Amino acid sequence: MQEAIATVKKWLNEIVEVLILLAIVGAFVGVLFDDYFGVIANISAIATKFGDGGLAGLLALILFAHWYKKR
Repeated sequence: MQEAIATVKKWLNEIVEVLILLAIVGAFVGVLFDDYFGVIANISAIATKFGDGGLAGLLALILFAHWYKKR
């Protein structure tokens, strides 16, 4: 059972890494060309939501960054 959970966890980590890479490539392409898919607009909307959240948004951002570094 532990091996199955470890395998699923490994797959999910790899999928997340691919999605992060796609977001980075999408942002890079959005900078070079017209932001056709709206990647940069979505990133700025997420940043705005964290900023509008005040202290709660800052704490959520810190917790997310800590969780991501821990991985």
